[in-house]
Amino acid sequence: MVHILVTGSSRGIGAAIAAQLRRRGARVVGHASNKVDADMVAADFTQPVAPQMLWGEALENLDGRIDVLINNAGLFEANPLGASDIEWLDKWEDDMRINLTAAAQLSRFAVQHWQERGVAGRIVHIASRAGHRGDSPAHWHYAAAKGGLLALHKTIARGYAAQGILSFAVAPGFTDTDMAGDYLASRGGDGLLADIPLGRVATPDEIATVAVFCALDAPPSMTGAVIDANGASYVR
Repeated sequence: MVHILVTGSSRGIGAAIAAQLRRRGARVVGHASNKVDADMVAADFTQPVAPQMLWGEALENLDGRIDVLINNAGLFEANPLGASDIEWLDKWEDDMRINLTAAAQLSRFAVQHWQERGVAGRIVHIASRAGHRGDSPAHWHYAAAKGGLLALHKTIARGYAAQGILSFAVAPGFTDTDMAGDYLASRGGDGLLADIPLGRVATPDEIATVAVFCALDAPPSMTGAVIDANGASYVR
C-alpha cells in the first residue's frame, strides 16, 4: 500500500486528490490549517515550524513511511499595488510561505527521508498557469510563488532522478474551487471564459486525475515534466 501525504486537502483540488487516491487503495494523510477529520493534520503554513511539525506527525500516522508527497496547499488573495508598504509586504511573505516555502521544506524532508532509507519516492507539485504566464496586477506574489515552485520541481527532478526520487508538476488554469471563485467574479465571471478555448474552467476532479496519475502511474522517464491543464488558455 502506498503511503501519501497531501497538503491542502480539506477542499477543492486537494480533497479531490485525496478521495481519488483512497479509491485507488492508497493510505492518505491530509492536511489543513485547522483539523477537519481524523485523517488530517492541522498546520498553519504561515508559521515557519509548521511544515516540520506536519511532516513529523504525518510520518508517525503512516507508520514511519511516506512514499509520495503532494504539495497542493495554496493561498490566492489579492495584494493591491496601492496597499500600504507593510500590508503589501505582509501579504507577499504569507503567500510565499504558503505557496512556496512550505512546499520546499516538505520536499526537503521527503528527499532526506528517501535518501536515508535508500528508497525511491515521488513528489507532485500543484503549481499554476500563472507560473508560466503571470497573473493580474494584484497577484504578483502568487505568480512569483508558482514560478518558484516550478523551478523547485525541475531542480529536484534533475538532482535526484538517479536515486529514484522523481518530481512532477501540474499547472492548472482556472479551476472551479472556492479559492478561485471570488477572483473569477472580480474579473468578469463568465466573460473571463473568452480566454479559455475549452469554454469552461477545469473541475477539481480533472486536476486530481492528473495529479493521481503522476503520484501512482507516470513512468519514471516523465520526471521533470510540467503537465498543463488550462483548457488551452496557455499553450507552450
